Amino acid sequence: MKKITEIKELKLMANTIRKDIIEMLAEAKSGHSAGPLGIAETLAVLYFNALNHNPKNPKWDERDRLILSHGHTCPVRYAAMARAGFFPVEELKTLRKLGTRLQGHTHNLDLPGIENTSGPLGQGTSIAVGIALAAKMDNKKFKVFCLAGDGEINEGQPWEAFMFAAKHKLDNLIYVIDRNYIQIEGNTEKVMPLDPLDKKFEAFNFHVIKCDGNSVEELLKAFEEAKELKGKPIAIIANTVPGKGVSFIEGKHEWHGRAPNQEEKEKALKELDKIEEKIKEGD
Repeated sequence: MKKITEIKELKLMANTIRKDIIEMLAEAKSGHSAGPLGIAETLAVLYFNALNHNPKNPKWDERDRLILSHGHTCPVRYAAMARAGFFPVEELKTLRKLGTRLQGHTHNLDLPGIENTSGPLGQGTSIAVGIALAAKMDNKKFKVFCLAGDGEINEGQPWEAFMFAAKHKLDNLIYVIDRNYIQIEGNTEKVMPLDPLDKKFEAFNFHVIKCDGNSVEELLKAFEEAKELKGKPIAIIANTVPGKGVSFIEGKHEWHGRAPNQEEKEKALKELDKIEEKIKEGD
């Protein structure tokens, strides 16, 4: 698909994705708000710039693979995919409804363009590493992007996969950590401290790139750098604000698994409308 290179257009797309998330969750009356809102820029930059993909041919063999490991954030991926042309935007309102293709966790047999069925946290890392190794064995040039939550790397399975990725020098693996410092129980550093996260990845022989995950400009630079690196797997630590763009959700772990009601939906959309106006004005 045609890439968006204009910063303003990518910012507007991220804001549109946020509006879609609010609409979807309010319609479903269930789902996760904070995480999806926090990574709207990440998905906008991936689907409209960094990923090599074709919505009209989702199974194109040379496509980049995107594994969403923290699958409960799938509303943001669905919104980005719909806006990119994988399926009609109107279908977003079927989120979590009986018979929908847009389940509460991604299901790769239902929706073209979904690479993995999610559920147990941590497994996406192993799936991504396996695909990256297979690509190397088959001399394929595509990249494997894995988007994971910081809370899920409390688990042991990802670290085993990191060791495996480093051993096999999987420089086609770009592992993106949504570093928002929240999980369902509260702040990550109170539940199970992860910092210094960059030093831990470096100790596991990863190239580490740190960026503001809510900055389109920094994300573009991070992905561009990551795609050029050789010899090691890459970890992008993207610092994000959970609930970004909606004042009463921002930074609150209580919104990890909560959907807005109708009153909250209208309030959130008004805030996002104001952000859209500022972006258009160039602020």
